[in-house]
Amino acid sequence: MGGAIVVVIILAVVVLGVVWSRNRAARALDDAKADARRWVERLGGQVMNLTGTDEPSKQAIADAAERYTAAGSQMEQASTVEQARLVTKTAMEGLYYVRAARLAMGLDPGPELPADPEQQRAGKVEQDRRVTVEGHSYEASPMPGRGTPHYYPGGRVAGRPVPQGWYSEPWWKPALVAGAWGIGTVLLFDAMFTGMAGIPDAAAWESGYDAGQADAIADSGGDYGGDTGGDYGGDYGGGDYGGGDFGGGSDFGGGDFF
Repeated sequence: MGGAIVVVIILAVVVLGVVWSRNRAARALDDAKADARRWVERLGGQVMNLTGTDEPSKQAIADAAERYTAAGSQMEQASTVEQARLVTKTAMEGLYYVRAARLAMGLDPGPELPADPEQQRAGKVEQDRRVTVEGHSYEASPMPGRGTPHYYPGGRVAGRPVPQGWYSEPWWKPALVAGAWGIGTVLLFDAMFTGMAGIPDAAAWESGYDAGQADAIADSGGDYGGDTGGDYGGDYGGGDYGGGDFGGGSDFGGGDFF
């Protein structure tokens, strides 16, 4: 009799544990989706109400709209916490484009966005560059201009870092679409970024890993090694940033530049 009672108690504890675990997982998913939805709504509000006044701002807004469309599709399919976080990341990318568009138009960019560790590790363009690689000219600049209308917020594309900055053309997009870099891209990276603080050298970039990144960061005086504390799930001061399938999104239409 006593043994049967013990068995019943153990089974009850197991059942309660399973129920508690499932409820906890459901709450975590609901919270993650709610946070993601807020970011998507903020992005949507900006995309719908912002009109570019020049080529850089128009291009940045178009890129933000693409991310808004992708985030909305991802939101409909999100069934796990990780997928909901991907929605947030996509919407956040769109908000970086919005911020760039507003700066290009001379408008108040609004509140700072949460820091993205991938973006920080990729570094950023800190000086104007014009290079020629295999007979083709490229430009990079920390500021938008007639020759540099394409913005990238910085981050990892197909396993390799792309620095934040304004460019003459979106040389990273073929890799974003195809998931792999074209032959010869390392030559462009080397020519365009050699000597810029905080950006990995060409050998580290070609390896697809941030080898040598610590040295690059030390040269720039920064410290990106730890967690930057960026939390895409929270509110950032009540800013008025007021939704593609997973792993893709829209086709950028880019061909292989090389």
